[in-house]
Amino acid sequence: MTIIQTAPTPHKTFEFIRTEIIESLGIDVTEYRHTKTGLAHYHIAADHTENVFLVGLRTVPEDSKGVAHILEHTALCGSERFPVRDPFFMMTRRSLNTFMNAMTSSDWTAYPFASQNRKDFYNLLDVYLDAVFFSRLDQLDFEQEGHRVEFSEPNNAESNLEYKGVVFNEMKGAMSSPVSRLWQSVTKYLFPTTTYHHNSGGEPESIPDLTYDELLAFYKTHYHPSNAVIMTFGDIPAADLQAVIEDKALSRFEKLDETIEIHDEKRYFSPLRVEEGYELDQEDTTGKTHHVLAWLLGQSNDLEAQLKAHLMSRVLLDNSASPLRFALETTDLGSAPSPLCGLEDSNREMSFMCGLEGSEPQDADAFEALVLNVLAEVAENGVPIAMLEAQLHQLELHQREINGDGYPYGMSLLMASLGAAINRGDPIALLNLDPVLDKLREEIKDPNFIKGMVKDLLDNPHRVRLTLRPDNQLAVKRDSAEKAQLNKIKASLSEAEKQQIIDRAAALEARQNHEDDESILPKVTLADVPDDMSVPEPTDVASKLPYVRFDRATNGLVYQQVIIQLPALDQEEQHLLPLYSHLLTELGCGERSYQENQQYQTEVTGGIHAFASVRGMPDDEQNVNGYFTLSGKALVSKQTQLTDLLKETLACARFDELARIKEVVSQQRTRKEQGITGHGHALAMMAATSKMSPAAALAQATKGLESILFYKTLDDDLKQESALKSLAERLEQLHQKIAQAPKQFLMVAEEEHQNQLQDYLESSWQSLADEPTELFSLPALREKVKQAWVTSTQVSFCAKAFATVPVEHPDAAALTVLGDFLRNGFLHRAIRERGGAYGSGAGQDSGDAAFRFFSYRDPRLTETLDDFDASIKWLLDSEHDEQRLEEAILGVVSSIDKPGSPAGEAKQAYHSSLFGRTPEQRRKVRSRILQVTIDDLQRVAETYLLNAEASVAVVTSQAQAETLGSDFEIIEV
Repeated sequence: MTIIQTAPTPHKTFEFIRTEIIESLGIDVTEYRHTKTGLAHYHIAADHTENVFLVGLRTVPEDSKGVAHILEHTALCGSERFPVRDPFFMMTRRSLNTFMNAMTSSDWTAYPFASQNRKDFYNLLDVYLDAVFFSRLDQLDFEQEGHRVEFSEPNNAESNLEYKGVVFNEMKGAMSSPVSRLWQSVTKYLFPTTTYHHNSGGEPESIPDLTYDELLAFYKTHYHPSNAVIMTFGDIPAADLQAVIEDKALSRFEKLDETIEIHDEKRYFSPLRVEEGYELDQEDTTGKTHHVLAWLLGQSNDLEAQLKAHLMSRVLLDNSASPLRFALETTDLGSAPSPLCGLEDSNREMSFMCGLEGSEPQDADAFEALVLNVLAEVAENGVPIAMLEAQLHQLELHQREINGDGYPYGMSLLMASLGAAINRGDPIALLNLDPVLDKLREEIKDPNFIKGMVKDLLDNPHRVRLTLRPDNQLAVKRDSAEKAQLNKIKASLSEAEKQQIIDRAAALEARQNHEDDESILPKVTLADVPDDMSVPEPTDVASKLPYVRFDRATNGLVYQQVIIQLPALDQEEQHLLPLYSHLLTELGCGERSYQENQQYQTEVTGGIHAFASVRGMPDDEQNVNGYFTLSGKALVSKQTQLTDLLKETLACARFDELARIKEVVSQQRTRKEQGITGHGHALAMMAATSKMSPAAALAQATKGLESILFYKTLDDDLKQESALKSLAERLEQLHQKIAQAPKQFLMVAEEEHQNQLQDYLESSWQSLADEPTELFSLPALREKVKQAWVTSTQVSFCAKAFATVPVEHPDAAALTVLGDFLRNGFLHRAIRERGGAYGSGAGQDSGDAAFRFFSYRDPRLTETLDDFDASIKWLLDSEHDEQRLEEAILGVVSSIDKPGSPAGEAKQAYHSSLFGRTPEQRRKVRSRILQVTIDDLQRVAETYLLNAEASVAVVTSQAQAETLGSDFEIIEV
């Protein structure tokens, strides 16, 4: 029930609008309005010390030049009160923030941050308000962050012209992903006249057309308080926040005459069918086509309509029991359902999409007929009411769960309601689903409920069918067009204009090299760091089982895990471990088929999944330990079913569903192939460290680039029935090995439920009899690699790794701080600002005893690898300020102290302890980090990095790989 409470007293410049208590979340939400500018302030009062701030702006681009995205970057390059070149990145290292970012969506730009330290929170608030509302927008910053032309030899006007810019390269990387291209193409046709028609991030071909004057004009209207929304969360009173916001920003503004809004899209009267190409740098393009059907629905601000649309989408697509997903998974027209399957509710108007990947262009008609036939069947016959009830159960569970293991919890609430606030809807209603869920529980009892919704979908003529086919000549044509355009620009230049380009490049370099007075920025110091770190401790309890319990505020949910010590596995079994982990909860169980089992999981749990963990020990990366975990969560009212399901999964998992196994392998292959450019830096680092420890080698084989080759071969082999039967037998044998190994149990829930949970768990597993078994181990490994992994990409991802020490070694602390020190002092400037990469960094991986450098969406290759080495020389040859050391330590400690969800923190503490990372050990490491000196940094750099032979791995294009030395192993992925 929603309770209207007494109005909190706002600051005198704000008026109170309304307030509600949302009991299911333990929060109260209040809406205020700034009387002069009309700015809306939504404050979520909660008993959380991690306070969150977000300012969101309605940004509505009218083309694909990337103005909103480039402005987001440029606004953070200095402001009126903080006229330094890069206050945002400077504050990341002068802060104890738990989150700092800026992001551009299709119709909004947001600047959020979070901190547990009040001094730090107000420091960040000061900088963020000035950056957003009083940005100086220097033209050189626009050229650095957005785009510019430079000669390939900066001082030689006879050399070729090149496009440069951080966003330009970022979007080249982003649009190298087929899924990103698919999304952009679908929305282009689904929204023919509104802002969603355009790529708000910017199309690489269009970004160079954006002018500096256009950026300034966009800022003046879109970055005004009258066009903004402020959202806050935590235990700081709203009036206190408003006083600062008024003093630092709003007092200087009057109401903006112009109202920026998005109108409803003009509707099609008949479906649209289109075909486009996407870049794929491969000779064989068979089975690489995507098909998508998309419908434009009603407004996302209508909470009831939105929840009904979510319900319909989940019923049709949530799992293999869902009729549309089942059809897409089992059809021979493609290899897997599209990543775009589902409801998109973040825009002003919602859209429903479904699709297929791994297909052929000529299958478009058959794909469309397949989808429409399934929908017609549901419109005619409906679905079992149990399916509707199960999906309402999922919505309720999602409403209650306290997350915060990715975003801070308060940030996730703000982001969930930001779209409604931006589109002048009701963000408070979006946080309080209970009244609408209660209404839907009654409505689904009507047999025509789902039938009518699906019939409306079929009758909706605003439908787009997109076929995105691979084109292995498109990249060549794109590069040729870019070169031709640059040659045309160069040919038109006068001698004076050529000199102007040289002078601008020199001016930008001088600006990048200039040492700003950072003292004008606020900061926290090591004196503000808490003496201790917060690590949840288990509750001592007597049990008949190896049982660990954490009492945590989980808001009516229970989290349960069965942890199994991995037995000895041969190499083939090790490679199959991720596939087995995925299949265990995807296949049937006992008498239930895989469809029936997934439906049952949806009815009684918030999901179950399995994973394996293999790590080196704190004092020796060569000595590995391994565990297999079966994990689930549920409402407390369903806890007995969760316990039974986990046990039954281990006892009765079915590996006889051969067609399902084949489908999952095909889906996994497709997902891995599509994910390369989105995770290129992580994959490059994994490859670079792949022979530095046994755990690193296994990670590369099972999660890294090697795993993509494994899945390709496996998927191709499974075309033979004998190979499929053999795989099923090997998976069953692996399952029996794991299911019989020693087990432990973890329970995370509120204290008042724990005795009941323990009693039922013990009664369920009372006959537990694990067989003695040889435990998992891996042979020692400490070697180097030099690899170039070639794929279809417009940018590169570079990694270099040096052998170092495990976490217990005294030098590990200094190496950990060294990563932040090198990034802050050298890498960011050299690789991002000068080189144009979207990101770069370095860090110690104590698990594999390796120090790793990386770059992300990088236009360069060998120059970046050289910059990694240059950072070491810079460290050893330069004088360094103690302030820089403090900033690096603050960054590391902030990362260590970052809070998670109540359940997530407990699970992390438990699993860390399994591998020797006990609370005591983690506190000791933190203490060592706080004591690191500059001498320590230089000593460990000289000991482990200077003149040491490194492992190198890059993910790049074939053309770029050919520029590397002959000592690189080139591997096509």
